[in-house]
Amino acid sequence: MTLQTPEKSLVHRLNVAIFLLIWLVILGGRSAFSQDISSGSAVVVEIKGAIGPAVADYFDQALEKSQESNATIFILQIDTPGGFDHSMRDIIKNILTSSVPVVSYVAPGGSRAASAGTYILYASHVAAMAPTTNLGAATPIKVGGLPGMPEKEPKFPGEKEREEKDDVSKDTLERKMVNDAAAYIMALATRHGRNAEWAEKAVREAVSLTAEKALEMGVIDLVTPSLEDLLQEVDGRVVVMEGGNKVTLSTRDLKIVRLPPDWRTKILAVVTDPNVAYMLMLLGIYGLIYELANPGFVLPGVVGGICLLLALYAFQILSINYAGIALIFLGIAFMAAEAFAPSFGALGVGGIVSFVVGSIILMDEESMRISIYLIGGTALASAAFILWVMSRLFTISRKKVRTGAEVMVGSIGEAMADFTDEGRIWVLGESWRALSPTPVKKGQKVQVISQNGLLLQVNILEEDMT
Repeated sequence: MTLQTPEKSLVHRLNVAIFLLIWLVILGGRSAFSQDISSGSAVVVEIKGAIGPAVADYFDQALEKSQESNATIFILQIDTPGGFDHSMRDIIKNILTSSVPVVSYVAPGGSRAASAGTYILYASHVAAMAPTTNLGAATPIKVGGLPGMPEKEPKFPGEKEREEKDDVSKDTLERKMVNDAAAYIMALATRHGRNAEWAEKAVREAVSLTAEKALEMGVIDLVTPSLEDLLQEVDGRVVVMEGGNKVTLSTRDLKIVRLPPDWRTKILAVVTDPNVAYMLMLLGIYGLIYELANPGFVLPGVVGGICLLLALYAFQILSINYAGIALIFLGIAFMAAEAFAPSFGALGVGGIVSFVVGSIILMDEESMRISIYLIGGTALASAAFILWVMSRLFTISRKKVRTGAEVMVGSIGEAMADFTDEGRIWVLGESWRALSPTPVKKGQKVQVISQNGLLLQVNILEEDMT
């Protein structure tokens, strides 16, 4: 039987705590909604703000729970300026394959369903809006320029031809994006018999509509001021489900069950921000490197492990480029190797280049790219660290050796007692065995001539001879 020391017991408790925290955050969030849903319920989920991976995950969980509980109808209350294309398409896929009719409702008054919200409205089985709301402006936008920078960089003389070619390639890419988005929203409009012509204009011309005008043009199905009125007005409406099956809604006097975002969704909303996920990854890697270089500190390893696992979970949800992650890890490995195996900057510079390139291409979607300022800041910090390591190594290399045979030879010692041939002396604060060709008296000064293992060859100093 072995007993744990207090230090080992503390480490064990920390490991258990880490495991439980990771399990709660990453695995324990499924079916986190505590409300009971019956077959006579109208489930209401509210989306406020930009649509991102956390919102898509929240919607997916809520819809899945509604389908498992055989809810009568699922109402998505929307107020959004738009969001990421990847997340929007995930939501739409779930709506199209849902066994529960989905009603998208832009409310309360003053809300909007812009950009991604317009696509979701078109994909829903019933599209409704409250008075004084609006939708539209569904043109896809590529986000990636730096704020305050000119749209076109100044060109040197003779570069006009290259500039024209660049403009053509950019125009071609933009046309591809717009054409793809237009075809997508028109397909959604055709599925539910809504105004496909206006849908195309919303994409190509970024036009918008008020709720009343949208109803008049057949873009939405109804305008209603409240959830209760919405349930009354959709009662008896026939909707087309997946596979062309038609379902008649029976929503009068349904019980309204709201599923607000749980703690897991709120955490995901933070960690799935590309910049936050990127910083978590870096903190995790550097924390583990520090722990491996200094075993026993525990805290850097604990924090690093948690941060790295949260970052990897965020990357699972985000649309990432695995080559980018590989380049980042390779860059950090090179920079760490520079500290342990100096290469006069070759590993360090190569690591920084690999790190920057990997960070830039890490996110596949243009609108989810990591801030160039964050990438530049971390790269500069890494470069400063490498320069500091190299300067320290250079300083150390110029210092005189203070240990080993190099220091021992030539040192002055003192005899601890009279001896002939072999005895003991004090040298550099330590007691050593010494061998002398001449007799030595206690207290005499001797000089080390050579060292053979733990035995020193000494001679009596001339000024100490009697």
